[in-house]
Amino acid sequence: MKSPISLQKRLGLGLTLGMTLLWLGATVGAWLVVQHELNEAFDSALEETAQRILPLAVLEISNREAPRTAQHVATLKMHKEYLTYLVRDAEGQILMQSHDANPKIFNEHPSEGFSTTQKYRLYGASALRNTLFIEIAEPLGHRREAAREALLALLLPLLALIPISLLGTWLFVRLSLRSVLAYRRAVEARGVGDLSPISVARLPAEIDPLADAVNRLLERLRKALEAERSFTANSAHELRTPLAATLAQIQRLRQEAPQGPLRTRAAKIEDSLRELARLSEKLMQLAKAEGGGLLSEAPQDLIPLLAHGVDEWNRSSGQRIRLQLPTEASVYCAIDPDAFGILLRNLIENALKYGAADQPVEVSLTEQALLRVVNGGPVVPAPVLQRLTERFVRGSSEASGTGLGLAIAKTIAQGVKARMTLASPATGRADGFEVTVQFLCVPSA
Repeated sequence: MKSPISLQKRLGLGLTLGMTLLWLGATVGAWLVVQHELNEAFDSALEETAQRILPLAVLEISNREAPRTAQHVATLKMHKEYLTYLVRDAEGQILMQSHDANPKIFNEHPSEGFSTTQKYRLYGASALRNTLFIEIAEPLGHRREAAREALLALLLPLLALIPISLLGTWLFVRLSLRSVLAYRRAVEARGVGDLSPISVARLPAEIDPLADAVNRLLERLRKALEAERSFTANSAHELRTPLAATLAQIQRLRQEAPQGPLRTRAAKIEDSLRELARLSEKLMQLAKAEGGGLLSEAPQDLIPLLAHGVDEWNRSSGQRIRLQLPTEASVYCAIDPDAFGILLRNLIENALKYGAADQPVEVSLTEQALLRVVNGGPVVPAPVLQRLTERFVRGSSEASGTGLGLAIAKTIAQGVKARMTLASPATGRADGFEVTVQFLCVPSA
């Protein structure tokens, strides 16, 4: 999946590209105008030069002893001429020419007006009733060179303006989007259970209605979740007393009933009531996990909390749990002790219930606040492993359960910004099941 392009980058590149294209268009248009004006100026220079030289040439030729003799006009200093000329009669005989003139570049027969060959621009004029003609030639390369220099003069500033405009546009867009970026950071910083309104000042007019709509949605979602949690917690709490009374009555009925089908049915009812009582307890834990109060005001040392929880389970499970703790360090985390107890209880209960009965459950805590719970047993298939943290999802084991234990543990982990991962087979083993919870370490108070 492609990562989305930021609005800042899109606006910066788009505005810079648009401005560059407009500048290029304006440059091309200005260059065409400049080229047209240069051609007009060069043509005017050709015409003016011809009009100035022709009377002098007529006077010079008229005063010669042999007027039909060709003559090169001497130059004071040798140089490369941009303008060269020929003075010819009506038959094309050369009477006068500039010192650097090449007769081959001129028309075979002299004519008046402008004409263009492959490499030269020519202008011709006549005198003495079309008996003398002058033609002046200018290399087209000279005009092209002038046009190129004009184009470079227009384009060179653009090379410097492109990075400057890109930087300026990027800074302007960034300053304009400061409130939007602050709003994004505020949303990203929210925890899983934080549904309070998001307040960011001076949002753009296009974003402000969206922020208000998000806040209204969060408020409706918060009320809906609170109603659901309240209903779950109250229902589970209200069921505890009648369930306990009903369980006591069915146990008494089972003891008083004679051997036979009645006692068997009473035993089945007692098992169902116990499952219902466990489900009620899980629902209360889930309501606490989804509610607030998962974080403690003061950092809590996880080592004594973990040792106490494992000791309670060892007394009820026949010492099946092996505990490994850091020897010379304390591990502090900002988690409520009750929430940690619920998380640990669900992880150990899951390991004891679904793990191999002839293998111990390994519980360890590192100095980096990494909690590991490992149990033996067959490897859990990957498709099943991915769904085990969903509510009411259980593995293929025949052991009874509600399918809420890992979901409750994951909800608590997300609420305290911890990362919970499942693995099967366990790390360093060919079988088994492993749950790791990476808590955020905090300094002690």
